Amino acid sequence: MANASVTASAYGAATAATDAAAAVGLEEAHRERDPIAIHGLLKELMDRNVALQLSTPDGHFFSSTIWTLQEGLRIGFAAKVTDPAVHRLVEAREVSVMGYLDRVKLHFELNGLVLVHGGHHTVLQAAPPQLVYRFQRRGAYRVPTLERGSPTAFFRHPSIPDMDLALRVVDVSAGGCALFVPEDVPPLWPGSEVDGARLELDSQTHFLATLGLRHVTCIQPEAQGARLGCEWATIDATAARTLQRYIDQTQKRRRMMALD
Repeated sequence: MANASVTASAYGAATAATDAAAAVGLEEAHRERDPIAIHGLLKELMDRNVALQLSTPDGHFFSSTIWTLQEGLRIGFAAKVTDPAVHRLVEAREVSVMGYLDRVKLHFELNGLVLVHGGHHTVLQAAPPQLVYRFQRRGAYRVPTLERGSPTAFFRHPSIPDMDLALRVVDVSAGGCALFVPEDVPPLWPGSEVDGARLELDSQTHFLATLGLRHVTCIQPEAQGARLGCEWATIDATAARTLQRYIDQTQKRRRMMALD
C-alpha cells in the first residue's frame, strides 16, 4: 500500500492548478459515462498499480493507488491513518482524482469519501465515479534520456531567484521534457515559466530554452520526488535542431542496447 502525501504548502496546490488549467479543455475532452467502460478504466489503474493524485479545491493532496474495486458499488484507495492529509480529504466536500494510463490522462471526482479500517489495512473508500474525463497527452514522441550522459536542466527557482537548481532530465521530446524534482526542492508551480534554462543532455548536446511548467506527477514513494512536465515555451531553431539530433541518436542507441 505505497502512498505519500504533500500538504497545501507543497504539490497539492500544483495539482489543483493543473486541473484548473485542464478545465479549459473539458468541453473538448472525451466524457466516459458508460459504467462498464468506467469500471474497465478503474480496473486497469488498479491492476497496473498506477500512482494517482487525490486532491481538494483548497490544495490538500495525497498520492495513492486503487486498493479495492467493487463494480458499481465502492472504490478503495490505499491510505495511512496516521497521515493528516488523509483526514483532510475525508473532511473535504470535493475530491478530485488524476492519473495517467500511457498517453491518456484520466480525471474524475469522488463523492462520499470515508476512511475504513479492516485488519492490517486502512482504505479511503467512496462510490465509484459516474463520469470520467479522458485527455489525450501531447503527440510528440518522448524518448527517455541516457543516464550515463548525466542529462541535467540548470535554472533559477522561479519563486526563489537566489536558488540555483540542477534537475535530472528524465525524458525529452520535440515539444518539451520531464524533470525529476527531489522531495527537498521547494515546490515548482504549474503555470509558471523559467527563462534561460540551460539543458545539458550529454557532452555534445546543450542549449538554452524557456521552460513552461505544466504539471506535477507524484511517483512511487521510494523515488523520493516528483515528475515535473515541461514544454518548450521558447526554443530557437538551432536549439531545436540540436535537440532533434539528440532524440534521433538516443533512439538509435537504445535500439542497439536492446539488441546486445
